[in-house]
Amino acid sequence: MEKTLYLRLRHRIQASPNEVITIGKIAQIVGNREWAEQIKKIIVRHVNSSDKNIIVLDVMAVVNEIHKLDEEISVQTIGPSQTIIEVVYEKKRISPFLFGIVWLLLFVGSGLAIMNFHEDVSMQQVHMRIYKMITGETNEQPLLLQVPYSIGLGLGMILFFNHLFKKRFNEEPSPLEVEMFNYQMDLDHYVAMNENEESMKKIDDD
Repeated sequence: MEKTLYLRLRHRIQASPNEVITIGKIAQIVGNREWAEQIKKIIVRHVNSSDKNIIVLDVMAVVNEIHKLDEEISVQTIGPSQTIIEVVYEKKRISPFLFGIVWLLLFVGSGLAIMNFHEDVSMQQVHMRIYKMITGETNEQPLLLQVPYSIGLGLGMILFFNHLFKKRFNEEPSPLEVEMFNYQMDLDHYVAMNENEESMKKIDDD
């Protein structure tokens, strides 16, 4: 009787240093419950210091380990052909002084960027013209427009990025999150192609 196993590798997982990686941690398995549980316990990698922070496991290596247990198992793979293992080391505590310096630089830099943009497009002249159109008077500092505009600018940025500190307003991803996702996908694709020893072979390899 043929034993059919459906296996789908997870795209990315996290592991701690010196952790033992089993098939159950890197893949979803569907098949006969009795031998599927045995397969999930098969060890495919021991994380060690030489692995640094990125490990790429190829699906063929996983299939090979399964066949060591039972050559009669027919493995049907679905989804990605590699799993990226991110080794997460203990993070160093950030100095409050360093955090304050970085925050100050970002605050001043973003403020200057907004001010320079407003200067380039002559925003004050625009406010003065709108104020004159509404009231019929000339005012070089139309605070009646500038104050609500400044408040609206901050609120607009909060709504645009869909975050207020750690609070999310809805489930829709912000443009920044979408760009970060695309960057992560490109990075994972690069890692999978260049860190996977089975993806490329040199001309002098056997």
